Amino acid sequence: MITLTDTATTKVRELLDAEGAADLALRVAVRPGGCSGFSYEMFFDGDIAGDDEQVTFGDTVRVVVDPASAQLLQGATLDYKDGLDQSGFSITNPNATRTCGCGQSFS
Repeated sequence: MITLTDTATTKVRELLDAEGAADLALRVAVRPGGCSGFSYEMFFDGDIAGDDEQVTFGDTVRVVVDPASAQLLQGATLDYKDGLDQSGFSITNPNATRTCGCGQSFS
């Protein structure tokens, strides 16, 4: 299952609060596509399947991952940076053997 850093947890909570959607969870998924074979997908979701893996960070941010994506995200970390050289969410995935230049796809 993917782990969220404290910074990512705080940012996700801020986004949920801004949307007025505290009951939603952050879904992190891996989909076929992208220039390296797989791409990451993240969105807020209220439709949680019975076989989804769930974990809560910071007592309020729920993260859900479907079983197929969970295998590819095992040990991965979602971080958030807000600086001059980097801004936004990024995933560090030990299962990725190759990534593309944009960092949004892997194989």
